[in-house]
Amino acid sequence: MEMPIDDKAYAAKMRGFVDSGTDLEVDVRFIDMIVDRESRVLDIGCGIGNAVNGLQARGHDAFGIDPSSEVLQVAGELYDPSWFRLMSATKISAESLADEGLPQLYDVVLMSGNVPAFLPELGDVFKRIGEVLRPGGILIIGTTTHVQGGPSDQDSACEASALRLNQRFGDWHLGQFDETSPWSVSVFSKPGPRSAPVSPDGMFVLPSPPH
Repeated sequence: MEMPIDDKAYAAKMRGFVDSGTDLEVDVRFIDMIVDRESRVLDIGCGIGNAVNGLQARGHDAFGIDPSSEVLQVAGELYDPSWFRLMSATKISAESLADEGLPQLYDVVLMSGNVPAFLPELGDVFKRIGEVLRPGGILIIGTTTHVQGGPSDQDSACEASALRLNQRFGDWHLGQFDETSPWSVSVFSKPGPRSAPVSPDGMFVLPSPPH
């Protein structure tokens, strides 16, 4: 089923969460955990921009697009307006992003909070995302399971794109996904090499025992 939305009411609700100090960054922590430092991220359906802000605060080069001027007005009031553009997911291309002064290629694309439920052209959107992801880049989608744009629709859209499903979790905390899961977090990737992480991951590995 398609999900109706009142843009003004949604913007007001989300601003209320920010004003009350509600933690809205669970998707930010998920992304920050699995990607390289200083990754370039495009948040599709960014809403009031809380994920973009959280990623920027963690040193990532993050930008957001949304088709609603009402929610982007709030995003621009809360955060740096240069991070956001008025654009539909169905218009994404390297050329259209460049026309808006945004980077053409990304390490990560995010769709969080049931964004696919509002995209009946999900197959076309997957193809467009594949074109703006760098080789080895990832698409992360968080959505309610049993709505339009849920896991089954995502998998169908994936088949005709350059992307492949890597992992699917039952929540942003890496919970197991199964057919009873009310929520899903899916990680798709574009084929290609990913750079080795520039981090101290190996510093704490014990030395090999002597032979």
